[in-house]
Amino acid sequence: MNDDLGRQVNSDFQFHVRTDDSLEIDHSFAGDSFFKAGMKRFLAKKSNVFGLALLCLLMVMSLIGPYLSGHNYAEQNLERANMAPRIPGLLSGEEKLSGTEGEILVNRYEDLGLQDVYYPFGTDSLGRDLFSRCFQGLRVSVLIALAAALTDLVIGVNYGMISGYLGGKTDLIMQQIVDIAGSIPSLVIVTLLMLVLKPGVGTIIFALMLTGWMEMSIIARTQVLRLKDQEFVQAARTLGAGNAFLLFREILPNVTGTLITQIMVSIPGAIFLETFLSFVGLGLPLGSCSLGQLISEGFANCLLHPYKLFPCMVILVLLMIACNLVADGLREAFDTRSVR
Repeated sequence: MNDDLGRQVNSDFQFHVRTDDSLEIDHSFAGDSFFKAGMKRFLAKKSNVFGLALLCLLMVMSLIGPYLSGHNYAEQNLERANMAPRIPGLLSGEEKLSGTEGEILVNRYEDLGLQDVYYPFGTDSLGRDLFSRCFQGLRVSVLIALAAALTDLVIGVNYGMISGYLGGKTDLIMQQIVDIAGSIPSLVIVTLLMLVLKPGVGTIIFALMLTGWMEMSIIARTQVLRLKDQEFVQAARTLGAGNAFLLFREILPNVTGTLITQIMVSIPGAIFLETFLSFVGLGLPLGSCSLGQLISEGFANCLLHPYKLFPCMVILVLLMIACNLVADGLREAFDTRSVR
């Protein structure tokens, strides 16, 4: 019976005989890290790539844009005030103005004999180049946005993680401070600071430091409370790891995705706050340049010279769209609850 069984096995299973000396090696590859897998999911969506490319383009233009037109953003020339946009092959610099006798067609470039002078966005009432001023204002907005993100990262994340990790009375006291500070509208605090302190970029950044970190701290605390009693943290504590190691080497890498998403969400809010303050006259001082001031000046002259309002508004809208697209993409890519 054993012989019959052996013949049946041999007929069903046959060894493969290799005719060469090469060996087949079974390779095992480690899975992608959380960050790498999240970036793959982020780049797999076209809207995310579009938002990231648009954001990078705007940041590059904030650096080189003020120098592309060949005109200084602060240089005044009253003879060239209120000149319409002029681009070779696209815009001739003509402008329709409404008068008592109806609409008239004006070309100030020809009136002044400026044959080789071009202002892509036109000039303002003081003869300053709007192209360089728009991108200089974009630079200010990007600077304030980066300062807001850094504030959330340094103050909000550390405050919230320490509060959630220590717990007990320490957590209670720290959260009472957040509740008291958060009960005061941030716009009121920022407005009072702009009235008391000297207006400027530094004052706006300082106001954001006082008000912008609280929401981030609440999110960081919630994530730490969720993770600090997990098995991997308990195992590291059993092996003798200290509190700093547990907090910043075990817990922090597991909440990075959520924190990055929240940082990107806070950037449009900071940009809008600076724009609003400048629009109502509480932002940067007169003579400075920001998107809010440009929108305010353009709004005051939009009926007579609409070209003064549109470029800065388009840049602001594109910046807000890019930031929101990137923030939504990061949330979908790094939020483990939305990953299927």
